[in-house]
Amino acid sequence: MNQLDQLKQFTTVVADTGDFESIRQFSPQDATTNPSLIFKAVSQPEYAPLLDQAVAEREGANLPRAELIRDIIDDLLTIFGEKILQIVPGRVSTEVDARLSFDTPATIEKARKLIGLYEKRGVSKERVLIKIASTWEGIRAAEALHQDGINCNLTLLFSLPQAIACAEAKVRLISPFVGRIYDWYKAKTGQEYTGANDPGVQSVRVIYNYFKKFGYETQVMGASFRNTSQILELAGCDLLTISPDLLAGLQGSDGDVTRRLSVEEAKASDLAKVIMDEKTFRWMLNEDAMGTEKLAEGIRKFTEDIIKLEGLIAKRLA
Repeated sequence: MNQLDQLKQFTTVVADTGDFESIRQFSPQDATTNPSLIFKAVSQPEYAPLLDQAVAEREGANLPRAELIRDIIDDLLTIFGEKILQIVPGRVSTEVDARLSFDTPATIEKARKLIGLYEKRGVSKERVLIKIASTWEGIRAAEALHQDGINCNLTLLFSLPQAIACAEAKVRLISPFVGRIYDWYKAKTGQEYTGANDPGVQSVRVIYNYFKKFGYETQVMGASFRNTSQILELAGCDLLTISPDLLAGLQGSDGDVTRRLSVEEAKASDLAKVIMDEKTFRWMLNEDAMGTEKLAEGIRKFTEDIIKLEGLIAKRLA
């Protein structure tokens, strides 16, 4: 078997793309999207009809222009999600506007709106994960949504306090960003990290072990990979979301894949329980320069991409 098929024996593989053909090619269980991926997709001619559909669905709406554009984006996200769910057997992750990252009520409102749009398209909420940034406010929103039966994927996660707060809130799934952690350490130290020494890999391993040792049900999905080595070092993680180019690399290699993470080893680890509240969360995150910087940077970058998408729709309306 190739490495992708071997990996699927240990880990649920998720496609990190908005491109339908890539999803079909690699047969993942789930798929994740974000404004960056959607903007990239609708900038291509083959996906222009989906943007046309989103615009047409709001034709005649008597709304202020800015609100109309936001509604069209919500339609576009759920149109993509619906199409993706015709390909994958599992779930799709759909992201809340990053500008709401510090607004709990607005995040809850947006999530409920997206789920409502999905249900109008015949998609049950069980097949949707709402992606929310792992701020304290975002985690509180996810906690409330979980109580409503809406599952969330907490993204832009770079540190253990973020992960623990998510688990305590009974969030369905978290996405620690392996590659961006690696980027930060490489830029700071000038060193090249490989294999088990990669700080992004180490971060996910600690989070996975903590969750399994203390019996949390929140799933861990490694994300934002830079190379296949990072992926293979996390074989056994609950899920891994992987870009098409790295999926192709795994599919094209027949090297052996060994399970690296397991519940048995996690339970034997010497990790200590952390009592997490808001003050502890904010202090621990503040003390983690990498986590603080990458969270803020990630929110800014996702915001830039949603603004680009708004600009594209504004041109289409004009």
